[in-house]
Amino acid sequence: MRALRYYGPKDLRLETDLPEPKCGSTQVKIRPAFVGICGTDLHEYQSQTFIPKYGSPHPLTNESSPVTLGHEISGTIIEIGSNVSNLGDLKVGDRVAVFPLLCCRTCEPCKGGFPNCCVDKGFLGLSGGGGGLSDYICVQPEAVFKLPDSISLEVGALVEPLAVAWHAVNQSAIEAGQASLVFGTGPIGLSIIQCLRAIGAGSIIAVDMVPQRQQLAKKFGATHILDPTRIDVSHAVRELTGGNGPPVAFDCAGVPLSLEATIRSVCARGTIINVAIWEKPVALNPNDLVFHERKYIGSLTYQLADFGHVIDALRTGHLKPEAMITSKVSLDRAIEDGFEALIHQRNKHIKLMVDLSATAS
Repeated sequence: MRALRYYGPKDLRLETDLPEPKCGSTQVKIRPAFVGICGTDLHEYQSQTFIPKYGSPHPLTNESSPVTLGHEISGTIIEIGSNVSNLGDLKVGDRVAVFPLLCCRTCEPCKGGFPNCCVDKGFLGLSGGGGGLSDYICVQPEAVFKLPDSISLEVGALVEPLAVAWHAVNQSAIEAGQASLVFGTGPIGLSIIQCLRAIGAGSIIAVDMVPQRQQLAKKFGATHILDPTRIDVSHAVRELTGGNGPPVAFDCAGVPLSLEATIRSVCARGTIINVAIWEKPVALNPNDLVFHERKYIGSLTYQLADFGHVIDALRTGHLKPEAMITSKVSLDRAIEDGFEALIHQRNKHIKLMVDLSATAS
């Protein structure tokens, strides 16, 4: 079996003679078709942070590097374990998206229905347990979401990042018709714009300096585009919202400017949703929150229900994310034309997919 294995920063290896994983009696075996390269994958390629280092295995998988990458996965079911009884109408040959979150199921957050806050949480493709950048992967039944015929396998691999956005929008409690600010229009920021449109939000102010991302933000429903290198974002946002500021802002950039601008832009008693994963600690003046009773909330990944909501919105046409896919590369070119391209041609790409569909039925 082929698999793209992570040994450490700048050390990815396409191995071609790995043993094919056996489908356990309580597992579902999938042949991946398309796998998105996530910002976290790219971060780990440059500086190992989340992938467990050799000798320090992840508590849920008991694995450490090398691991097989890939957690934005679509594919086809090729085998169902003999003791699997909770798949509903799913069967061999069905096209699916994979929910990659790993959780312990026993900690208080897990028991309370928040597996994304599990004390030992992990991900397929980052924490061991297999990864999508391989010919086969075996997962638990609850991780398998059937794709309707109207959703292509390419779009199926976008369900995971769209679910991150759907969860963040849900966390914000924004109401139909209300204005919002989205700072940063990479894959997650663009996904949030689409999800805001899908739920009927009002004006969407998008902030980014990259022309291609500005254009896509407008295509996906942003009503105003601001370049933070040319204007005072918080001042412009207040002007666009009658002097008050929007009730909700999403920080998808994770830089000092985005933190300052989102906090200062929202109205009194407004909400800032942090979706970004920060590279470094940053200074924060709590008075900017306290003096206006603003709320600063972290939003982390998703829950099972978010996958279902995204697939339903794709089915009904409320989400149409195909334009996010800016390139597709083969597994044997995933390093050069995938990871390296995202580093050296960052402004050219939004979502880059690894295409394994030549071996998918």
